[in-house]
Amino acid sequence: MILSHKYKFIFIKTLKTAGTSIETYLSQVCGEDDIVTPIYPHVEPHSARNFAGHFNPLPEIVSNRRNWSNLRQTFGDLCEKKKFYNHIPARLIRSRVPARIWNTYFKFCIERNPWDKTVSHYYMQKYRSNGSLTLEQYFEQKCFCLNYPIYANHRDDLLVDRVLKFEDLNSSLNSVFSDLNVPFAGTLQIKAKSEYRDQSVPYAKILSDEQRDIIGDVFAKEIEMHGYGF
Repeated sequence: MILSHKYKFIFIKTLKTAGTSIETYLSQVCGEDDIVTPIYPHVEPHSARNFAGHFNPLPEIVSNRRNWSNLRQTFGDLCEKKKFYNHIPARLIRSRVPARIWNTYFKFCIERNPWDKTVSHYYMQKYRSNGSLTLEQYFEQKCFCLNYPIYANHRDDLLVDRVLKFEDLNSSLNSVFSDLNVPFAGTLQIKAKSEYRDQSVPYAKILSDEQRDIIGDVFAKEIEMHGYGF
């Protein structure tokens, strides 16, 4: 997650959508007073700053008074001075920054075809398990990377001004960065965490019919929101 006072934007980081590459690039052009959350594991030349600190928990207590899971997260973040973090949802950012900033800064994130995103997520998990995780085991774990709760509220209303598509990333970033006056040469020139998967093999060649249908069910909301298809 990045909040830039220099360029007046908030970048909300989703899962498996080149977020690390974008954050690494932006951390180099953002100002010293901007908020840049850490990346785990660290990626050079990313530079985190200004992300820790206390915050007023009352807005979150009021809005989550019947949601004990969210309340535990709020109090945990408060105790750890974890004001902002890597994949923090937009709803928490909104409650932890002044209304003037939330209402006037441009807010954006990235989304990706859920079948392609799931395959990418699997290969990352396989890499982290030293190659022992099979695709069947991955699906049995049911640990999918749903992104819409990061950029939408509980009614599924978008909390961002624009959702860019991973499939048209450089063109979309060029448009957004041009509007924000962020320097950009047309490509990030950074491909963080891209070593996990052989990009030459399309997801349609990897997934079985059953796995295709499971993804269609799990990601039905994102498919509806953004018009993705297999």
